[in-house]
Amino acid sequence: MPSTREYLLAFLADLGIETSTVDHEPVFTVAESSALHAEIPGGHTKNLFLKDKKGRLFLVVLLHDAEVDLKTIHQKIGAQGRVSFGKADLLMETLGVEPGSVTPFALINDRDARRVTPVLDEAMMREPLLNYHPLRNDATTAISNEDLLKFVRACGHDPLVIAVSHSAS
Repeated sequence: MPSTREYLLAFLADLGIETSTVDHEPVFTVAESSALHAEIPGGHTKNLFLKDKKGRLFLVVLLHDAEVDLKTIHQKIGAQGRVSFGKADLLMETLGVEPGSVTPFALINDRDARRVTPVLDEAMMREPLLNYHPLRNDATTAISNEDLLKFVRACGHDPLVIAVSHSAS
C-alpha cells in the first residue's frame, strides 16, 4: 500500500525536517501549476519518470522551466541506451503515485526495493526552497534543498546531483 500524505509528513517531521504545505485544486501539468507560483514561494519543479533499455528507473527532478534533451540525457545519468517515459502502472508499482503526482517524496514508497535512481538537477539544488506534491497533486509542500537531500538519503537512496538541464529562458 503506498504511503499517504499524512504518513509522509510525519516521516519528514520525525527526521526533523520542517515543511509547509498549501492545499489547492489538483494540477496535472507544469502549465496548470504556473498559477500557483505567485502564491507559493520557492523553486517550482517538474519530475520525469524515466526507464532505460535495461529496465533501470530514474526520477529526474528539475525546475519547472528547465529543458532537457531526452535524446542525450542517458549519457549524463548513467543509463544504458536511450531513455523513455515509464508507464503509469510501473510508476504506481515503484513509487506509489499516479501521473500528475510524480514527486521526489514518492521515494518513500521505494525504500525497500530501491529500484529508482533519483537525479536532482544541479540548477534546482541551488534554490534554497523547493516545492513538490506531497504524493498527490492537490497540494504543494515546500522543503529546503538540504532537507530534500536528507529525506532522499533517509529513504535509502544516494541521489545523483548533476547538471541535466538548461534554462528555457
